[in-house]
Parts: sequence; structure tokens; C-alpha cells
Amino acid sequence: MAARNLKTLHEEYALRGRIDEGAPVTSSSDIVIDAPAQEVWDVLADLRGWETWAPGFRVRALDAVEPGREFRWAQDGTPLRSRFAVVDPGRELSWTGSSLGLYRAVDRMVLTPEGGRTRVTLQESLAGPLVRRVFGARKLRATHETRLKALKTHVETPGRTR
Repeated sequence: MAARNLKTLHEEYALRGRIDEGAPVTSSSDIVIDAPAQEVWDVLADLRGWETWAPGFRVRALDAVEPGREFRWAQDGTPLRSRFAVVDPGRELSWTGSSLGLYRAVDRMVLTPEGGRTRVTLQESLAGPLVRRVFGARKLRATHETRLKALKTHVETPGRTR
């Protein structure tokens, strides 16, 4: 299968609420957080605040969390350039991005209310040269699960500024 370029991933996948299931590496993990979707959304939409709870996450440049807006960040020191696709308050935050000009990704965080609680599903597709060796599905899933657990702990912490 031919590799999809970032424009195609953005327009035909992320904007349509999906990852590239045909990518060499994909992952989907979820967690239930004991808080309403709006409260979880407020934490997710504050990307600068991620630095306080998401391991290895650093914002390098961020204007606004709006569809089409670009931002730069790093995960464990690896520089990334991304563009928001879906910014649907209380429901979904997604983006496409690239790393080192070689790797392309679609990231989706979907919030599903469950009776006062919220299920957060984190999905990602990742493509690029030797991506299975550099960052395989097992490593991607572990990274996602670490981030989701950190999000849950942060949101559910008593006395946290809300």
C-alpha cells in the first residue's frame, strides 16, 4: 500500500473522524474517568497544561486550539509539528502531525459520556520508514496507556483546580 501524505491524512482521515487503519502501526486504548465529559475536555483542550500531567509532553509553539491551527510540541524530546483537525468541545480532539519530516500520524481523542463518567478513547495511526522498528504498536500502545492513566489521575485528583 502506498504511504499517504500528510494532506491526505488530514483531509480524508482526521477531518472525517478516523485514523488510517492501513498504516503500518495503529493503536487504540481507552480508559473511564470518574468525571463529566466537559471537565475532561477542559483538561484535554489546555495543551499547555499537559506539561503538568502528561509524561514527556512539551509544547514548543501553540497559538490556539482550533481546527486548522498548527502547533509544535515534543514527546520525550522528539520534535513534532501538528495541525488540529477536529476540535469538538466535550467530544473530540484530533490532529495530524509529522516528526523529523519522515513519520506521519493521525491522533484522535474521543470522549464518550457514561452516566457522569467519561470514556476517553485514544487512537493513533503512524506511518514512515521502518516505523515498526522505530516505534512499533506495542510501544505506541504503552505510551497511550501511560498518557491515559496520567490523565485519569490528574482529572480525578481531589482539590485539583477546576
